[in-house]
Amino acid sequence: MNKNYIMKNFIFAIIALFISISAFAQPGSKKFKELKIPFISERVNLSSEEAEKFWPIYNAYDNATSKLKHEEIRGIHREIKKNLNAIDDEKAKELLDRLNKAENILHDENVKLINKLSKIISPKKIILLKMAEEDFKKRLFDRYIKKKCDSKKNKE
Repeated sequence: MNKNYIMKNFIFAIIALFISISAFAQPGSKKFKELKIPFISERVNLSSEEAEKFWPIYNAYDNATSKLKHEEIRGIHREIKKNLNAIDDEKAKELLDRLNKAENILHDENVKLINKLSKIISPKKIILLKMAEEDFKKRLFDRYIKKKCDSKKNKE
């Protein structure tokens, strides 16, 4: 094998390790974030130079959007489910406005991410990133469903 190839992969592995360690150190980090880094890294095939610039940008985006998704949007959904029968049109409009605002912020964050990443990686790699994110979510969902099904089978 080529020495440059081996060295490049070694450097990339070290960067991924440091990023993984920093993810563990952050309060509130979840198991899926720990799995997401190598999954995306493999799919997008970042060079060590790209990875060094990519991960701080992506992690900032992921933290901002995760907080919005898990706190604001889930909070709105919980409020709707909890009070569904008691919600009048005025309250429903307020909830829809809040939900729409949160989803617009998510969209804006996505546009900002693409603009920042386009300065350091190719458009094709950005598409690979988007595909990797979707594949990762699908795998998590599939695991969740399998775990639920296995749990039901064990109870029977």
